[in-house]
Amino acid sequence: MGLLHEIQESVVQDGSQLGPVLLKLQLLAARLGSEPLEKWVTYESEGYPSDVPVPSYRQVGVSYRGTFIGPFGRTLESVQIPGYLIEKFAGTQWVTHEVRDGIATVDELVRSSAQAPGNVGIDASNLILLLQGKVYEGFACAGVRGTIAAAALTNLQHAVRSRILELTLQLEKAIPEAGAITFGSPQSEEKSRSQEATRIYQQVVYGNLTAISSSGAGSQINVSNAQGDQAGLLEYLVRAGVPVTDASEFAGLVAAEEPSGPGDVLGAEAKAWLLKNLKKAADGTWKIGMAALMTAVTEAVLRYYGLK
Repeated sequence: MGLLHEIQESVVQDGSQLGPVLLKLQLLAARLGSEPLEKWVTYESEGYPSDVPVPSYRQVGVSYRGTFIGPFGRTLESVQIPGYLIEKFAGTQWVTHEVRDGIATVDELVRSSAQAPGNVGIDASNLILLLQGKVYEGFACAGVRGTIAAAALTNLQHAVRSRILELTLQLEKAIPEAGAITFGSPQSEEKSRSQEATRIYQQVVYGNLTAISSSGAGSQINVSNAQGDQAGLLEYLVRAGVPVTDASEFAGLVAAEEPSGPGDVLGAEAKAWLLKNLKKAADGTWKIGMAALMTAVTEAVLRYYGLK
């Protein structure tokens, strides 16, 4: 049985651990020659570094309860703190938590919460100072506890599992020879196969090029270039963190060709440029992360063609 089918068989089994499945997927990615896919598998296995944007399925909501002490020793114990107040006084990063742990840690947290039902706590000690005197007038904040619903982590597990399955199914359709890859197969040197594997990974994990999604407060981007404005497109990409030489090359490609089809916003050459340069966003060569790059490029091109 080939690696691809072993992965599919394992990922649909109830109770199967994702760690070994990810290791096989990493080997398959290497055999296909897709470094971006390898990177994603590494992040899912070992955790996401602080400078790498996490996919949207790793962003989970947080709820808070606090203890407040007022005049004459009056105490409010474990009262719910509205998310609106948390966001207002502490920032949006406190109401949405980025789960950067490797999948093995997530699995362990889910198992622990199943054995002792309850939510998963996060360190919220810094909120004590940020909320001091701002929640209940005349009451001092003595403690804050932040929790993530155990169900949110279970959903994260399912999201990773479903993406692995979708990835392998799409690879099987688009690259039929991928099904024959085994442990002893040599790494692919076919550029087209590598690009196709990378395209499928990007679409499954981060969404189609036409789908805009948030990847955190740091990735909220405001695009102002108008329809047909090549200079505006170039300027925006440079502001977003793409080096001017690379941004100029991309803007020229967009201006020189039409979208590939009704469901695309990029032409063939522009897509090839994006696939070629995803690695620079992923490994930190550019000042913009991979998810933010996809958001920036899609939004800018949609506006350039007057589609938004």
